[in-house]
Amino acid sequence: MPDNSLTGVWDGTFIQSQVGMVTFLATLIESGGALGGNVTEPCTMPGCPMGTHNASITGHRSGSAVSFIKRYEPPGHGYDTVTYEGTVNADATEIDGRWKLPGTTASGTFLMVRSGKPAEAEVVEERKKEPAR
Repeated sequence: MPDNSLTGVWDGTFIQSQVGMVTFLATLIESGGALGGNVTEPCTMPGCPMGTHNASITGHRSGSAVSFIKRYEPPGHGYDTVTYEGTVNADATEIDGRWKLPGTTASGTFLMVRSGKPAEAEVVEERKKEPAR
């Protein structure tokens, strides 16, 4: 049975109204169903004094269901906490779902893709590129 832990580095995007697509980088650590980690993403608010936001992640996974809360550190400029609820695919390479700002109607979709391809897939592709002898 392959290890389908969510521990690793993930490339993410979320869609935010009036902003569009925002990219982020997440590092997740899964241990016994508990999720932790951190996120870095660009500040998209006008007049934001920092170029990049850092946030911590706490949450859990139960089967294919994943939920976590992202807490910006420090909060401010419209950034505080965001809840994420999504589904991980069978081989644990993608998580997709919806985010929501608690206490508001603001929400949108997100997608996280595990960063990098498995080594085996890269080797197979390299072999295909070699000329036949």
